[in-house]
Amino acid sequence: MQPRNSRLNSAALRGAVDLAAVKAAGEAAQKAEQARAERARQAAAGEAGDAPAGAAGYPLVIDVTEDTFEAEVVQRSAEVPVVVDFWAEWCGPCKQLSPILERLAEEYAGRIVLAKIDVDANQLIAQQFGIQGIPAVMAVVAGQLVPLFQGAENEANVRKVLDQLILVAEQRFGIVGTGGAPVEGGAEAAAPRRPEDPALAAAHDALDQGDLGGAIRAYQNVLADQPGNTEAKVGLAQAQLLQRVEGLDLQAVRAAAAADPKDVGAQLRAADLDLVGGHVEDAFGRLVATVGKTFGEDRDAARLRLLELFEVIGPEDPRVTAARQALARVLF
Repeated sequence: MQPRNSRLNSAALRGAVDLAAVKAAGEAAQKAEQARAERARQAAAGEAGDAPAGAAGYPLVIDVTEDTFEAEVVQRSAEVPVVVDFWAEWCGPCKQLSPILERLAEEYAGRIVLAKIDVDANQLIAQQFGIQGIPAVMAVVAGQLVPLFQGAENEANVRKVLDQLILVAEQRFGIVGTGGAPVEGGAEAAAPRRPEDPALAAAHDALDQGDLGGAIRAYQNVLADQPGNTEAKVGLAQAQLLQRVEGLDLQAVRAAAAADPKDVGAQLRAADLDLVGGHVEDAFGRLVATVGKTFGEDRDAARLRLLELFEVIGPEDPRVTAARQALARVLF
């Protein structure tokens, strides 16, 4: 399934990267706190009804449509990692994988939520995620898209992927779901709210408003005062990525890159578009290969762009680790 419009405009790109929104990292803990407090309030008032499928206070396996995607996946990802299973009734491997995912979602008891999306009934979502084959499994954490794997996997491998996802969600975003334990003590038991850095908030706002140049300058200002600010580093890398791909024609860029593998500029542009489209391994592999077949300034350009894309995805991601190892092999 290919997108209907091959030209990527700035609004579409901001929508695509909004699933990787840097703003979500700073707000995730506050949203999770508010959601847990509200569930506790409802439980104390006897308002919870039949909604929970487990101790988490929300269904652990849900069918998602285009109409419910924003609420059930993007918004919910602020309090729990949402694993997205793209499937179809005619897909044999899907029928092998889906029961494994459903069983593990119940077993993890609130540490993840499984969102099931029928690609035939929800083609727009599948296009936006760049789904080219099913089964395909991705995750959304604090609004950030995390591709996991494509094709059927056995339960042991799926469990390893989910364990890594949960670890990244906790370490990078402070999101731990409920861990299967109901909240006790209501709002008073929630963690204290963290004040947001005004300079970082200004950078996020600029990005939200489509002011990419302003966002870049704002993130650079934050980093000038706080060189170790991880959220600002991610924000800067993502804003720069958006600025680079704004107005690029997807088909033209890919055609140019395929026509001349030694054209470093074409490979850089194609890698950027790969990443925006969620094809993380393709982007990394393209740049590693470019580093391996170039020298001098061209090699440095490809290597530096790869390091920039590592910042977009995050150092904890196993795909970054694998690409760093591949880069070391071609460099040394």
